[in-house]
Amino acid sequence: MTNIKETAGLLSLREQTVSTVLEMAAEGATVPFMARYRKEKTGNLDEVVISSIIKTYEQLQELDKRRGTILKSIESQGKLTEQLKQQIQECRDPAVLEDLYLPYKQKRKTRGMAAVEKGLQPLADLILNNTDPARIEKTKFYGSEGQAESWDEALQGASDILADLMNEDSSVRQNMRQLFKEKSLLFSKPVKGKEEEGQKYRDYFNREEISARTPSHRILAMYRGAEEGYLKLKIRPEEDRAMSTLHRSSPVHSRRWDGFVEDLEKDCYKRLLAPSLETEQKKNLKEEADREAIRVFAENLRVLLMEPPLGQKATLAIDPGLRTGCKLVCLSPEGKLLAHDVIYPLQPHGKTDDAMGKIRKYVNEFGIESVAVGNGTGGRETQQFCLSLDCLKEIPVVLVNESGASIYSASETARKEFPDYDLTVRGAVSIGRRLMDPLAELVKLDPSSIGVGQYQHDVNQKLLKEALDEVVMLCVNSVGVELNTASEQLLSYVSGLNARTAAAIVAYRDENGAFKSRNDLKKVKGVGAKCFEQASGFLRIRNGKNPLDNTGIHPEQYPFIKELSTRLGISIDNLLKTPEAVESLPLEQFVEENRGMETLRDIIDELKQPGRDPREEFSFFEFEKDVNSIEDLQEEMILPGIVTNVTAFGAFVDIGVHQDGLVHISQLADRYVSSPSDIVKVAQKVKVKILDVDIPRKRISCSMRGIDQN
Repeated sequence: MTNIKETAGLLSLREQTVSTVLEMAAEGATVPFMARYRKEKTGNLDEVVISSIIKTYEQLQELDKRRGTILKSIESQGKLTEQLKQQIQECRDPAVLEDLYLPYKQKRKTRGMAAVEKGLQPLADLILNNTDPARIEKTKFYGSEGQAESWDEALQGASDILADLMNEDSSVRQNMRQLFKEKSLLFSKPVKGKEEEGQKYRDYFNREEISARTPSHRILAMYRGAEEGYLKLKIRPEEDRAMSTLHRSSPVHSRRWDGFVEDLEKDCYKRLLAPSLETEQKKNLKEEADREAIRVFAENLRVLLMEPPLGQKATLAIDPGLRTGCKLVCLSPEGKLLAHDVIYPLQPHGKTDDAMGKIRKYVNEFGIESVAVGNGTGGRETQQFCLSLDCLKEIPVVLVNESGASIYSASETARKEFPDYDLTVRGAVSIGRRLMDPLAELVKLDPSSIGVGQYQHDVNQKLLKEALDEVVMLCVNSVGVELNTASEQLLSYVSGLNARTAAAIVAYRDENGAFKSRNDLKKVKGVGAKCFEQASGFLRIRNGKNPLDNTGIHPEQYPFIKELSTRLGISIDNLLKTPEAVESLPLEQFVEENRGMETLRDIIDELKQPGRDPREEFSFFEFEKDVNSIEDLQEEMILPGIVTNVTAFGAFVDIGVHQDGLVHISQLADRYVSSPSDIVKVAQKVKVKILDVDIPRKRISCSMRGIDQN
């Protein structure tokens, strides 16, 4: 209950709400299910807050486990006092908790420990108690066997003992940690002898800045340079400030030993505190940079996954190629592969008549309604060729972002889906399907390969995977999944399902044909009552037995819908066609435990727009026709573009020249911008002005300042 109360406090929520969410989660309820179908119990919390409740509580539980381990360890040493026990039990900061444990933690033998073995602890105690040096019987501490060999060595041993005491003092460490966190400077310099080899990191040669103000992308770049052996990094506050902070919080206040104490503090700082706190601060900076990079990546991925779909249309997809030709595939409205071929309309081949004939043939044979062209090398030229054909005059020809398509084509998923076709066919299929439904196709990829991240290979891979998987899950469930056409990968992200149950659903579908109703799910091996409860509301069946199966209304509410239709004297089919009829009834009388006003409003919304897709309507986009390569660019040109990636330092924009332009954060708007994601999103259509073109380095600098984006 303590952790529930603390979770509620940290997130500014009611304890009862937190307790209810955690109870449902313990019973197997998923985040999307709670957010969508248990609004009365959660207080209408969204997925982000519900997820935060669960994560925060789990972190506090982990801290409890660590606290228990520490208490048990100190108690086994016979050193657990009531005061220390209370301090540990009340501690809520993991770093401070480790500080409290440090004096009792098993560690390698220190210089101070060696001095204790020489019998120098009493001398250290005398100094700590500010004993007059003239009253100390010096010969007691050196000269005998096992003792120090001289008075100077005895003093050094006492200094080592007191340095350990100072280093392990929790107050000292907290104050010094705060100094390192807020005021430390991050220094970077090239590794001697590797200046030429590490030229890509030259921006970080001999750099100095306040570590707390260093942006995440710069930290990750510098850490990568250090990891690759080109940079040396150091994090330290100004030494005078550090010594002043240490002196104020030191447990050693012996005025009769001023010179000794000053040397002791310098030794403790340089030998013990600074290396330890520097390592800790480096770790903290990396973790903070990771979190920010993962946040940016997750937001980019969310926007990309929620890109508007063109919908189920017979599609001709082309994966452009110069030397090897353009791979062409024809897909049914459901995404099934109908035919494949190769055409050579581009140079050096230039077989335009043959390519034209084949495209005309497939358009007529399969009733093609849209054309998808990959945006890789030759993409603009292929699109221009298609737009010149009479047979495609009334058919949209769309450039599709093909990032990751080659990874998909070589994956186990693609081999399983198309065992009899080569990589080029699979890649073209993926491009076509991305136009029809980006979400359904992109879930087949490892999210980190989609190309909308920032230093994604440098961040904590476990945290990255968890964050991206969560984004995919939330997107999939917010859109809903067509049960009879969804792939295993797409189904595995549905609330309540996993890879095993998704595979079982597809196997059942292959053996028994299309599902006729949501209830048929219960016949699938592994789909029990709880699984059905969690998953069924997010699955759609088009043209099934029950029209409600193609809506977001949960099956548990079907009896209520039947009651509504009976009261109104119309069938459920007609109720879906005339949902306004429900508005004549006082909804308050239908409120029950799992059906409050929020749920009732959701039901009414679903009746008005059955199976509504939350994604925006698809809109077509065209690049500037006369700009096809970086050589065509001129300064001051204003061009249409599509945002391909948003980072902490700006946004990359595809302007149709095979090289994205960078809009630096300072050029995103006519005002101060703290975060690029406040201004632009991945896949957003924008207008940019060309500021500078560096053809040898393939760099394009752009601006959105002063440009009307409407």
